[in-house]
Amino acid sequence: QVQLVESGGGLVQAGDSLRLSCAASTRTFSSYTMGWFRQAPGKEREFVAAIRWSAAATDYGDSVKGRFTISRDNAKNTVYLQMNSLKPEDTAVYYCAAGSLWRAIETYDYPYWGQGTQVTVSS
Repeated sequence: QVQLVESGGGLVQAGDSLRLSCAASTRTFSSYTMGWFRQAPGKEREFVAAIRWSAAATDYGDSVKGRFTISRDNAKNTVYLQMNSLKPEDTAVYYCAAGSLWRAIETYDYPYWGQGTQVTVSS
């Protein structure tokens, strides 16, 4: 069982930056692929980014490529999402997830989820 706790959300203006963190309670954190998803009101949960155990391989959703960066610190059991040049359409609840697949960009690839953190970008 893996417990995930997100933090770092908040209210920012368009063009600002924000860094989300996700702390995992597992001794085998380094073996998991970690992902970030987001869900806006009335919309399906959307893939944002994923990072493999080695941190050498990452995937990004098309809407965030070039603006968001995912990273991880296996010594701290933490994965980060650096969000730059934020837009109002980035407003959503952001979820951290953990899974065992090498490449995981779908919600069903992840058995473990955090409770989410709200990000609101005003225009």
